Amino acid sequence: MLETLSANLARAAVTAQGAIAEAALRQADRPAALTPDPFHVAPAMNEVMSRLAAQPDKLMRAQADLFGRYMDLWQSAARRAAGEEPQPVVTPASGDKRFNDPDWVSNPMFDMMKQSYLLSSNWLNSLVSGVEGVDPSTKRRVEFFTKMLTDAFSPSNFLISNPAALREAMQTNGESLVRGMENFAADLERGGGQLAISQTDLEKFKVGENVATAPGKVVYQNDILQLLQFDPTTEQVHEIPLLIFPPWINKFYIMDLRPENSMIRWLTGQGFTVFVASWVNPDAKLAAKTFEDYMLEGVYDATQQVMTQAGVDRVNTVGYCIGGTLLSCALAHMAARGDKRINSTTFFAAQQDFAEAGDLLLFTNEEWLQSIEQQMDQTGGFLPSQSMADTFNALRGNDLIWSFFVSNYLMGKEPRPFDLLFWNADQTRMPKSLHMFYLRNFYKDNALTQGLLSLGGETLDLKKVKTPIYVQSSKDDHIAPFRSVYRGAKAFGGPVTFTMAGSGHIAGVINHPDAKKYQHWTNEALPETVDAWISNATEHAGSWWPHWSTWLKARSGALVPARDPAKGPLKPLENAPGSYVLVRSDV
Repeated sequence: MLETLSANLARAAVTAQGAIAEAALRQADRPAALTPDPFHVAPAMNEVMSRLAAQPDKLMRAQADLFGRYMDLWQSAARRAAGEEPQPVVTPASGDKRFNDPDWVSNPMFDMMKQSYLLSSNWLNSLVSGVEGVDPSTKRRVEFFTKMLTDAFSPSNFLISNPAALREAMQTNGESLVRGMENFAADLERGGGQLAISQTDLEKFKVGENVATAPGKVVYQNDILQLLQFDPTTEQVHEIPLLIFPPWINKFYIMDLRPENSMIRWLTGQGFTVFVASWVNPDAKLAAKTFEDYMLEGVYDATQQVMTQAGVDRVNTVGYCIGGTLLSCALAHMAARGDKRINSTTFFAAQQDFAEAGDLLLFTNEEWLQSIEQQMDQTGGFLPSQSMADTFNALRGNDLIWSFFVSNYLMGKEPRPFDLLFWNADQTRMPKSLHMFYLRNFYKDNALTQGLLSLGGETLDLKKVKTPIYVQSSKDDHIAPFRSVYRGAKAFGGPVTFTMAGSGHIAGVINHPDAKKYQHWTNEALPETVDAWISNATEHAGSWWPHWSTWLKARSGALVPARDPAKGPLKPLENAPGSYVLVRSDV
């Protein structure tokens, strides 16, 4: 057994060294990094540390408190060594899964290691968050990256201090480490020399075969989208069709992962004629496409094609995430021109006012925007898909980075097949002009709700939008926080219905009623603040979809014979899910 363990340890080491050497050779052919500090944390960190140095009394109190907590920990360890069972000095936060293995509690050494880490990391994060006299955005930037740093140094992330990984290595005579380093080498290969951590088994899913299988037709396409019309599943449908604009930073099939959780199938079952915009995965040829192009060739063109196909003069629309931001701009543009083609609009986790847009605001100061613009210039005029994925993963590092690092590499496990994570890995590229406009005008300058944004010859004013609007938010959304979404709901000039779902940015939206998961809150009023809305909201078990369906049916007209996508004025180009969605990003 010892010989086998030694041989496997050697194999694992050789595999890791070979993978790192290969990655280094690949990186040698690439341009040098634009900056050693791509998120420009150093100036913010210097400011915070300077403020701490200027408050020596506060720093001394903090150090004394840390020393006192360590004294408590040492006393607790001594009592435990004497046979007592003292209460822990510090415990992981609720929902922290890093220390779920029972050895983190039952083994005195690992318990001491865990509590020591928690004391130190909590102390450092609290010290930074307690700094006074610093610009709030500067302090938040330092808080975020301090949290990233302390998360990275968790003992659970290292083989020698992770009891589960050590146990697995011993039980398999080191084979788990060989598998882990093979996984590591494969991820480096897949990332072209940069580590692209696998979150799921990408080979288990194929778009159009076991995900994105709702039947339908592509009835129109232009440079930036394919328009999908899905087959009806009822004999009659509501007169006014429904057109959905998903975010272009992901692919539309989040709404059609499996038949049992497909929003698209559920909507057709409710008697709606469903159209979806499937955005192109752009390359350098589309680098000059602008936000205005996406409004005109996206919202305007798609709504016109839907009206032609359905034989109506109005459509109901949905905007999900950034697709909702675009749709908001189109509504304001239409309002300025008296265009009433959009009968009602629903927003899923979409923002219009970005003053409280969450941690993504940390990535949008001018220095970082200049760096990302240079990165897009180097790649031919688009943002690589992995760059966007890395940003979103960083917002939830323990869940989306370190948990897979431990499982894949330290434990040697193969990622489990998971359709949601397959979709999450199927990222798209961003055209330079479009993406820089979005980051600067929304995240950086918050121009839309301040009346400072002009598109297509019109200054956009959301107060002129009188279209009935349904706004969905999610309680634990870290990408479109509910407070930010509520600010947007208050920005419109017409009737707005606001709801809040349980869970986050994805699970809060994609929650089929049959799953009987989570809950949602409703309140017909729209008071000045979201806290006031919450205080008078009514909680309901399960999905918010039926509540929305009732609202939407009341604005979708009478029932008419179901529409066959193959028999409309627009001739089908190909079967759903279409060809645009099949284009994967190599970078």
